[in-house]
Amino acid sequence: MDSVLKITKEELQGKAPVTVLHLRGWLDAQSEELLLAQATDAYDAGARFLLIDLAELDTLTSAGMRAMQKVYKLFTPQEHFKVARVKLCNAPPQVYHVLGVTGFLQSIPNYESLQAAVDSFKE
Repeated sequence: MDSVLKITKEELQGKAPVTVLHLRGWLDAQSEELLLAQATDAYDAGARFLLIDLAELDTLTSAGMRAMQKVYKLFTPQEHFKVARVKLCNAPPQVYHVLGVTGFLQSIPNYESLQAAVDSFKE
C-alpha cells in the first residue's frame, strides 16, 4: 500500500463536460494541498463540473476531508448551492464509511460507477 497520493486527470463528456480526478493512495495532511492545487488548476482552466474517483483511495483522513470540502466550496457558487458540481464515485467501503459517518454524503453525492456519476451531471 503506497501512502503517497497520485492524481490523474481526464476530461469526459456526458450531458455536461466533466473533469475527473482519479485519486490513488492516501488523502491526508501531506497530500491535501496536491488535491487543492489540481482542483484549482482545473477550475482556472474552465472546468465547472468535477468528479473525484475514489476507487484507488486507500485512506481518507480529516485533513483529506478538509481538502474535499475546500474543493466543494471552490466549485459551488453560493447562488447555485443546490446544483451538485462536485461528485464522488467508486468509494471503497472504508472510505465510504468515513464519508457517511461525517455527513459528507449529504452535500456531495457518491455514485457506484464512473459512468453513472458522469451521466448525472447536467449543465
